[in-house]
Amino acid sequence: MSKKIHGGSVVEMQGDEMTRVIWELIKEKLIFPYVNLDLHSYDLGIEHRDATNDKVTVEAAEAIKKYNVGIKCATITPDEKRVEEFKLKQMWKSPNGTIRNILGGTVFREAIICKNIPRLVSGWVKPIVIGRHAYGDQYRATDFVVPGPGKVEMTYTPTDGGKPVTYLVHNFESCGGVAMGMYNLDQSIKDFAHSSFQMALSKGWPLYMSTKNTILKKYDGRFKDIFQDIYDREYKSQFEAKKIWYEHRLIDDMVAQALKSEGGFVWACKNYDGDVQSDSVAQGYGSLGMMTSVLICPDGKTVEAEAAHGTVTRHYRMHQKGQETSTNPIASIFAWTRGLAHRAKLDNNTSLKNFAVALEEVCIETIESGSMTKDLAACIKGLANVTRSDYLNTFEFMDKLAENLKRKMASLPKA
Repeated sequence: MSKKIHGGSVVEMQGDEMTRVIWELIKEKLIFPYVNLDLHSYDLGIEHRDATNDKVTVEAAEAIKKYNVGIKCATITPDEKRVEEFKLKQMWKSPNGTIRNILGGTVFREAIICKNIPRLVSGWVKPIVIGRHAYGDQYRATDFVVPGPGKVEMTYTPTDGGKPVTYLVHNFESCGGVAMGMYNLDQSIKDFAHSSFQMALSKGWPLYMSTKNTILKKYDGRFKDIFQDIYDREYKSQFEAKKIWYEHRLIDDMVAQALKSEGGFVWACKNYDGDVQSDSVAQGYGSLGMMTSVLICPDGKTVEAEAAHGTVTRHYRMHQKGQETSTNPIASIFAWTRGLAHRAKLDNNTSLKNFAVALEEVCIETIESGSMTKDLAACIKGLANVTRSDYLNTFEFMDKLAENLKRKMASLPKA
């Protein structure tokens, strides 16, 4: 392959610490030698976010809206220690949260599977794509301690001047306790449904949505009804054409089914269920270093991809001291491949699609051939049994991937 592939417009967001070091290596060794991109770069490193009063994060999100593809490096979400470390003006919000609030959409996590990396759930031979509805429910609830005997009621007051409606929550007769009121929005549930159906179509896998509607008949029943209505009206024929399906399941039944399954489906979870199950599923596949995270917007056109892990601070401290590190770049590379694959889909760009597939294949083939970072060697042998000859350092592994990609690209048919 001599001529570079035309890649189109992509928004790239630089990040922090060890993932920032890896990010530059990915571009230099794996992307830029093969693809010409119209790259719109935004520095979301913590110092630059602070210098711009976090305006850069908003600008990046607006650019993703415009160009439809965002590829993001892991970033620091500051706590008190980080505010002190970087002398920040304030404790800035999570960039992921800011971007998600501007774009809307649902975050889907998916494992990257290699045959030689053992999984805690050995039957999961295909990925489970898990989507969390990251709005409302317990996370925006009003909860309080009931100090003593009395009545807790909820009142709905229509804005059109209609008569208020009051519901008795509980009559605390002999002692106090706790109470909570929570909510969600029809529009947010509809957006969640569209993103979930879009993801299932793009993967060509069935979609399951889980609730506890047998107990929360009105609340969870609303989720069930909205999903079913949108599926029947807008997606059923597309699903049938791909020989896939949509089903609602009770959450307890779904958890059991997921554990027994071989994977290969999309799972749409309510907010709390998704919070719990996404970490559970990630651990079941063995490593957060092998987990992608993709934000799918309800329009099905706008996507933001990133690694599901953090900035690998411990390795960065070692790197700063000039010590050897062995940091896994795979999830960050897959952020690039998933973003570029979506650009290819939007532009009907077969060459770019083939490149994204080739780079993902190289990552998996390289690991399966025995070349890997220390975390993956530890998955196979147990950390205590790993010797230096079992793994490559950060830079050696990137060089090995670059070498294998060069070989694969040379063997591809000319565009």
